Amino acid sequence: MARFSRPAQSVFFVALRYLLGRAKEGGRYLRGAAAGIALSLVPIIVTLIAADGMIRGISDRYIELGTGHVQVYDFFGMAMESAVKDEIGRLETVRGVWRERQGLGIILGKQGRTGATIRAVESDFWRDEGSARFLEVLEGSAVISGSRQVLLGRGLARETGAHAGDTVRIMTIRAGENGNTLPRLSIFTVAGIISSGYRELDELWCVMNYEAGEELLAPELYRSFFMVKCGDPYGKADECSREIAGLLGPGFGVFTWKELQQSLYKSFESTRQMLLFIMALLVAVAAVNVSSATSMLVIERQRDIGVLKAAGAGPRFIRSVFLTSALLTGLSGAALGIALGLILGCNINGVIRGLEKALGFAASFWGGSVKILDAEYYLETIPILVNVPVIGAIALFTLLCSCAASFLPARRAGKSKPLDILRRI
Repeated sequence: MARFSRPAQSVFFVALRYLLGRAKEGGRYLRGAAAGIALSLVPIIVTLIAADGMIRGISDRYIELGTGHVQVYDFFGMAMESAVKDEIGRLETVRGVWRERQGLGIILGKQGRTGATIRAVESDFWRDEGSARFLEVLEGSAVISGSRQVLLGRGLARETGAHAGDTVRIMTIRAGENGNTLPRLSIFTVAGIISSGYRELDELWCVMNYEAGEELLAPELYRSFFMVKCGDPYGKADECSREIAGLLGPGFGVFTWKELQQSLYKSFESTRQMLLFIMALLVAVAAVNVSSATSMLVIERQRDIGVLKAAGAGPRFIRSVFLTSALLTGLSGAALGIALGLILGCNINGVIRGLEKALGFAASFWGGSVKILDAEYYLETIPILVNVPVIGAIALFTLLCSCAASFLPARRAGKSKPLDILRRI
């Protein structure tokens, strides 16, 4: 009985010996199960990093270049815009405030015409650190120097055939004397072609300064609001919204970017969760392999079980040995799979480019081309975002699945009678 005076230590070393032991003694089964777990975890980690990075990259562009972090609406239009802007700007949580007037119009260029989202924003908005970080100038300049200059999104410029320095006409509507609406045609010069790096956001942008928007977009026909940015849009937007609402009182509507882009954000999150759920099924399937490996190990180690029981080991000790073997199998598989997944995930952009070149070379023999992530519809570069708590939860889930799947084989091993075992061997 002396050898079992430290049962926990004994269980660990026996289980470790089974995992690292010779192939013919059953170690091959556990190592094969660990490899299966590792292979199942690699795509999960890569998918998690890519999905989180894609969602964060798109969200950053929407809230820095599109909606801002918070939007404030004067429902009754009774307050002076400059006074409201100054009040909001004095709050400590606020980084910047800009006025914007927005509406729809038609752009007529030398090669065609198309609908456009007209954004009349105060010019210094584009010099904000968040805006400057994501705004890309494809042609010309992002500086609007006059009231008759505009910036066009890449898609709008392509549809109309416009380039920096060209002249375009913008058709909007205005209110007539009798309350009816009349068309208005205005001529502008294209100062530059811009891109946010995400097609769905800037496809129809026609940007002008706020003074030109006041003249072109009648307040009774187009919406006006204050775009506000705070220090941390993901952690402080709600707090900033509450402070602004408390400051301005009734008559104003205050909305965070999460409320403004609720459907888009929920769509991204639902897609991410569905991908992770499907990938998690792979882990569950890999855990079944741990159960099979433990069953085979129990068969291979019948002699050990009989000797241990004859030496005084109880059912609990035997059960613990095989459960610990399954735990170490899951742990080694999780460590290897997560490590490989992190390496691939943190280099996902290079991996994608390499795959595109390799597949593109093969497709060139048939006159085709391969594009895994088309920059026209996705981000040109996926931001790298490692979600440590979620990765930890995945590792824990893997260990739990490994232990749960191996419980029945380990329990049967613990209930085996030593005389029956020794008689069979």
